[in-house]
Amino acid sequence: MEDRGVPLSPLRGIVRRPQIERQRQRKPKGGWIDVTVPLRTGMVRWPGNPPVRVRRVMDLNRGDECTLTALSLGVHSGTHMDAPLHFLRAGLGIDAMPVGAGVGRARVIAIKDPALITVEELRRHRIRRGERVVFKTRNSPRCWKTDRFLKDFVSLSAAAARWLVARGVRTVGIDYLSIAGYESDTAEIHTILLKAGIWIIEGLNLSEVRPGMCDMLCLPLKIAAGDGAPARALLKPVGPKHARSEKRKVAT
Repeated sequence: MEDRGVPLSPLRGIVRRPQIERQRQRKPKGGWIDVTVPLRTGMVRWPGNPPVRVRRVMDLNRGDECTLTALSLGVHSGTHMDAPLHFLRAGLGIDAMPVGAGVGRARVIAIKDPALITVEELRRHRIRRGERVVFKTRNSPRCWKTDRFLKDFVSLSAAAARWLVARGVRTVGIDYLSIAGYESDTAEIHTILLKAGIWIIEGLNLSEVRPGMCDMLCLPLKIAAGDGAPARALLKPVGPKHARSEKRKVAT
């Protein structure tokens, strides 16, 4: 097939900025909130990672028999999950991720520190063994408003990573492109978590989510031996009664 791909410009893109805003404001039926960042040409990416490119290969509006889109990106673009293989030579690939890492009860924790997620702040939340924890920081309302990479996003400290390992959490999530800061030792922090079997969700947009217990659905693409993969992530807040019941189950 001849490649007649046409890059999707901001004017012709599959998802324009006003559409992105409407998607964010329109919550799915049943209480589910889509916390996925839409993939689009030119979106923010980690420095050095491949750019995201979405282009039409075929288009009904050009007289083709169907519309067909080609996608080019790094697997750590937008909302995604990290596999242990990302930083561990003999680590599991994303295709070996247990479904329970991204599906089940999770807790959204609001982080007040404008720079780091610290042990001191985490201690106040009494995180229990087996929990899936998602950190809502100032990144959500700030960082996703621009296609320019922001180096000063809120991230997890190495000490906090070790503390989470000691607590025995199952999964951690954060609302920008990396759990580790740009100026920090990103390899060290990722390795601390991944070596302990903690799965990492990055690139969430938690602007519409309040802190508290939620049901979570986050499933990455099943890429054979992948070091990560783009994911669709949704959260559904649960009532206080269900939250208390879940905390008792985790504690046991």
